[in-house]
Amino acid sequence: MEANKRLYRSNRNKMICGVCGGVAEYFNIDPTIVRLVFAILAFSWKGLLIYFLAAIIIPMEPM
Repeated sequence: MEANKRLYRSNRNKMICGVCGGVAEYFNIDPTIVRLVFAILAFSWKGLLIYFLAAIIIPMEPM
């Protein structure tokens, strides 16, 4: 892994806020997999809470 790798919300793989795209870019996986995990977690409301907290806490990717 790179030493200066940081987690950002994605500008490229963005559906709502870019959280899933940013997590997928950070772990170098397909964003669809991350979106599926959040969608499954959304049924227990924990996924929605985690997503919106992450959207507030994780900074946007610099241009």
